[in-house]
Amino acid sequence: MVKESAGDRLFDIINYILLAIVLTIVLYPLIFVAVASISNPAAVVKGEVWLLPKEINFTGYEKVFANKEILNGYMNTILYTVAGTIVNVGMTILAAYPLSRKDFRGRNIFTALFVFTMFFSGGLIPTYLIVKDLGMTNTMWALIIPNAVAVWNIIIMRTFFQQSIPFEIQESAQMDGCGNLKILLKIILPLSMPILAVMTLFYSVAHWNSFFSALIYLTERDKYPLQLFLREILIQSNMQDMIQTSEESLAKTIMEAESIKYALVIVANLPILMLYPFLQRYFVKGMVIGAIKG
Repeated sequence: MVKESAGDRLFDIINYILLAIVLTIVLYPLIFVAVASISNPAAVVKGEVWLLPKEINFTGYEKVFANKEILNGYMNTILYTVAGTIVNVGMTILAAYPLSRKDFRGRNIFTALFVFTMFFSGGLIPTYLIVKDLGMTNTMWALIIPNAVAVWNIIIMRTFFQQSIPFEIQESAQMDGCGNLKILLKIILPLSMPILAVMTLFYSVAHWNSFFSALIYLTERDKYPLQLFLREILIQSNMQDMIQTSEESLAKTIMEAESIKYALVIVANLPILMLYPFLQRYFVKGMVIGAIKG
């Protein structure tokens, strides 16, 4: 066993200190929001809440879950996220698989065309006009089809297929009479769980947090995703439906509004926070192998 030198121990100590500082900077805001959402709003406004909840209070959550628009937005966001992620992952697989095959003629040309779109896009107005002409405005497809695939993710998945699955396995399957569809379904995908998990998390988080496409393409409030209501409340301070200014004092109304904001942030991010632990174990293999560009 090699004995650590004083320099190695000092290096480890400095690393632990730096990691602890970074962890605190990243984690504390999330902890504070969670604690503030269940604390007495008056204590939060006075700055008395730091790490532990004070005078536990669930007024914010009661107001959030009593609001029909929030619940409707929640259901819309779940629908858009599930449907969008299925389309995204499916399209990425169908694009990455042929590009990973050595016997696919013209794969370098197709790869160059895909990469070209990463640097030069049609722009917001032409994209809006196309979506409008296709009759997709005010439908969930306006949020899914224009962003059906991300070139960067295609490259990561293609590289994973090339680096992790020997081409000889595919050739053997072909000699046994398997077609491309059967090879993809029976061999490639079962061996690609790490990259599939990573792609699912990437796309689902993007859909869950997206609000700009909905802001442009949706005009009917009953089709709004949760993020648009969150934007109205957090940025525009529009929460008249949840607080009753005519019946309560101004000070209490302000405190109640603060409580609603913190509760809504937790409610909006809870599904993604719950999804992450189930997928994070695939991250190292999926990202490290897939991120080696070839």
